[in-house]
Amino acid sequence: MKQSFNWNSPIIGSIPCPCRTRRLVPLMLCLVSYLMTACAPPSQIPPYFETLGRTPIERIPIKTVLIHDQRIAYLDIGTGPPVILIHGFGGSMWQWEHQQHALSQHFRTLTLDLPGSGLSDKPDIDYLPDQMLDFCIGFMDALQIPQATLVGNSMGAGLAIGMTLTHPTRVDKLVLISGLPSHVLAKLTSRSFRQALESRAPTWLISFGNWLFGWLVTESVLKEIVHDHNLLTPDVIERSNRNRRRPGIIKPIMAVRNALPSWEADFAPHLSAITHPTMIIWGNYDRVFPLAVGEELHHRIRGSTFVRIPDAGHMPQWERPDLVNRPLIAYIQPSP
Repeated sequence: MKQSFNWNSPIIGSIPCPCRTRRLVPLMLCLVSYLMTACAPPSQIPPYFETLGRTPIERIPIKTVLIHDQRIAYLDIGTGPPVILIHGFGGSMWQWEHQQHALSQHFRTLTLDLPGSGLSDKPDIDYLPDQMLDFCIGFMDALQIPQATLVGNSMGAGLAIGMTLTHPTRVDKLVLISGLPSHVLAKLTSRSFRQALESRAPTWLISFGNWLFGWLVTESVLKEIVHDHNLLTPDVIERSNRNRRRPGIIKPIMAVRNALPSWEADFAPHLSAITHPTMIIWGNYDRVFPLAVGEELHHRIRGSTFVRIPDAGHMPQWERPDLVNRPLIAYIQPSP
C-alpha cells in the first residue's frame, strides 16, 4: 500500500528520531541540499526532444529564442500555415508529442514551453494575463508569424482565448482542448488541481515539499489527468518527475495560480464575443473539467464545433492522438 502525503504531516517539521538533535540534522541536511538545488542555474537544454509511447521515437531539434530577455524553448517543424500548440498548467511541450509528426505533414507546427514552464526560463514575474499575452505576441513576432491557428490545452486554452479576444488579427482559428471555462473552481472536479489552486502554503514550503516528496504524488496526479492508466509507463512517469524537479519551477506555478482570478475577470465574461472559427475538443472521461463543462463552453461560443473523444481524460490529444489529429487537421486546413 502506497504511503499518502499530507501537507500538514509533522514530517515537514521533524524527522522521527530518539533525540531532538538527531532529528534536526537530517532536516538541516535536506534543507541545505534543497537550497543548493533551488539556487542552481537553469539546467542545460537538451539538443533534441524525444517522443515516447506508441509512435516510433522521433528526435526533434529543440530551438530557443529570446523574448524580453528570457530564453524560450520551442519546437518548429513542418511547412505551411502556422499552428501554435500551447500546453496547460504545470505542463510542457511533451503534452503535444503525438501531434508533431501528424500536424507537421500539413502545417508549420510550433510547440513552446511557456515562460515559467518546462525548459524555458522562469522569470520572477506575476504571470498576469497581460504579461503572458505579451510573451505570446513577442514569440510570434520573433519568428515572423503575423497570424496563426492557436491550439490550447486546459489553461493553455485560456491563453489562446485571451489572444483571440485581445489580439484578434493575430489569430486565424481557435482550438480549445479541455479548457478553459468560466468559474473554474466551481467546475473543477480534480482533487489534485483543486488542492494546488486552493493551497495557501508559502512557496518555499511547497518547493521544499515538492523537492522532497513530489515523486509520491506524480503518478496519482497523472492518473487523474489520463483515463487509460496503461499509458502511464515508467518512462512517462519519470519524464514528469524530471519536469517537476527543474530548478525554479514551483514559484511560477504558484504565480499562475494566483493570477487565475485575473484571467476569469478579463476573459470569461467575454467568451460569447468570440467570432473566430472555433473547435472544442473534450475527453469523455475528463476528471478535471467534466464533459458537461465542455458542452457549456460550446454553447457559449456561437458557431463552434464540438468533438467528443471517447475513452480519454484531460489530455485527449496525448491519450487518443489518432481521434484528435484527424478532426484537428481537417478543421485547420484552409478551405479549397
